[in-house]
Amino acid sequence: MLDFNWLNTFVTLAKYQHFGKTAAALHMTQPNVSLHLKQLEQATRVKLVERNPFRLTQAGERLLTSAQKTLLELQACQADLNAINDLHQGTLTIAASDIISRLLLIGPFQQFRKNYPGIDLSLFNTTSSQAAELVKSAKADLGFVIAQKEESPIHFTELRKVEWCALGNGLQKWQAMANQPSLPNKKTNDETLTADEPTLILLGHDTRTRDLIDVALPQLQLPNYRIMEVGSVDAQIDWAEAGFGVAIIPTFSVNPKRQLNTTITPLPDFSTTSLGYIVRQNQLLSRAIKQLLIWVDEEMQNSQPLKQ
Repeated sequence: MLDFNWLNTFVTLAKYQHFGKTAAALHMTQPNVSLHLKQLEQATRVKLVERNPFRLTQAGERLLTSAQKTLLELQACQADLNAINDLHQGTLTIAASDIISRLLLIGPFQQFRKNYPGIDLSLFNTTSSQAAELVKSAKADLGFVIAQKEESPIHFTELRKVEWCALGNGLQKWQAMANQPSLPNKKTNDETLTADEPTLILLGHDTRTRDLIDVALPQLQLPNYRIMEVGSVDAQIDWAEAGFGVAIIPTFSVNPKRQLNTTITPLPDFSTTSLGYIVRQNQLLSRAIKQLLIWVDEEMQNSQPLKQ
């Protein structure tokens, strides 16, 4: 009989190809990683790994394929068993981007902890694309993403269309500049940036949000502009408030309790992205998860719309 823990250690070792890194990833000691491998090789009666240099043997490659499928099935099965049991105890693992987790999940998480004290919440703070991978591999039970396309074995359910706004002064003036005949709409290699050209403050490429808004930027009808990349929506707001340019941010990220001094311009036609949640295809949702989704939806509904 092959032990579940041995297989998990072996799959992780195949991923990192390093005993020390595997031990760190599994929160084990390196001797225990070696012991698990030795026990697995004794149980299968074949050599699975060559150490110097590291590589899987032919038998190791074959076992890896089966072990990955087995672990995935067991994780998915456990998630479904939790759902059938209504998940009154255990851990609910959620994957979400920083902007979603901080702006939409704190209130629902507080309600969840109060109503389901026996369930621990575990949060992966990550990008939408990485959240999808965590759900696919059953390392997360639920993922909250922006504009995640439905793809097997992932099912996406839209909660709300994402509306965008521009935070910062001078947007309309810059848009008017683009319509002046004397100002070219396209920049050549000989042209230089001037102080009048706007700076758009955007989330960096590592957040994957640029993939969503870059295609919509021409709708702003601006002349030549600079781009300033930052790592969080809070940073976008701070820089825009400091007068460094115009930040393009989701409407739900504008906290109605926060006193802002710069102009907020709704951009209703800027993008057609969606915010929603993802689960594995055919996954049974527990009563606790369904209730959490209700609270998240209420949190979004309570966000105040921007006024013109």
